[in-house]
Amino acid sequence: MANLRLEQLQAHLERELRPLYVIHGDEPLLALEAGDAIRARARANGFSERLVLAAERGFDWNELGASGSSLSLFGDKKLIELRLASGKPGSDGAGAIEAFCAKLPPDALTLVTLPRLDKAGQGSPWFKALETKGVVVNVYPVERARLPEWIAARLARQKQSAAPDTLQFLADCVEGNLLAAHQEIQKLALLLPAGELDFDAVREAVLNVARYDATKLTEAMLSGERARLARMLEGLRGEGEAPPRVLWILAEEIRAICRVQDGLAKGRSLVEVCREARVWGDARQALVGRAAKKLPRAALLRALEHAAAVDRVIKGVVKGDAWDELLQLGLRFAA
Repeated sequence: MANLRLEQLQAHLERELRPLYVIHGDEPLLALEAGDAIRARARANGFSERLVLAAERGFDWNELGASGSSLSLFGDKKLIELRLASGKPGSDGAGAIEAFCAKLPPDALTLVTLPRLDKAGQGSPWFKALETKGVVVNVYPVERARLPEWIAARLARQKQSAAPDTLQFLADCVEGNLLAAHQEIQKLALLLPAGELDFDAVREAVLNVARYDATKLTEAMLSGERARLARMLEGLRGEGEAPPRVLWILAEEIRAICRVQDGLAKGRSLVEVCREARVWGDARQALVGRAAKKLPRAALLRALEHAAAVDRVIKGVVKGDAWDELLQLGLRFAA
């Protein structure tokens, strides 16, 4: 019948309600939202009875046919949900799905959810039957390059907006995980007012989830705040922070300094090279830019070698105290 993207679904549901919907894709948040939208519309249209069929190993496919033929005790319209987590119904399931689609039950709305199928799966007779008789809602992951735009649209729903650098920062924080992005956006609605969001306020809201914020280690490191650096590392250790994450934060900052240093050496502006190196915020750009101009390349390379040695300590390949090594790595820059 039709193939829709999630952003087209709401307008479709406001116009009409079809007897069969298929949510097809591998993005959990979008699949959940699509299913919720269809269920809400079904309830509003009187589909008050709900039957969920989870087609797992050992599932009796006769239940699918029976679900449509059995009448409600109270004459209510029925919502039938078929959840096919594997995307592979087998020969019995394929036949049952084709038979079900050939004669969709009256006074019922069927919602099928399944993961993204490969080309062969999408070309199979059972999927073609679903596609022919139903509306397929494709819920594919948002491409990394489109994530800031996606975040902007979600912020707009709660009457908030953000500058491109802030949107890029949020995209970098969640690394393509839409569920994590959704949670952070909801947090911003609770913590910050409507209107354009300040970058520093967003950074604080997103990253300040513990008394000691591991991401602020680099600020202490590059500002030369030795006592603060030691205090933060001790606090993170006491809170049970994982040493590999702390090492990643420190090493990533050193690599960012190297990238900025390369760009500055080519005569490019600090703002431009910081943007490419994913160094966000005026304060952090100033610190990284100063380090890139001040530190010899050999010192940065030795620091990266030190980071590799710390990694071996953390993994137990070499003896040593991982937290003491992390402090010594940070103190290279705080001198």
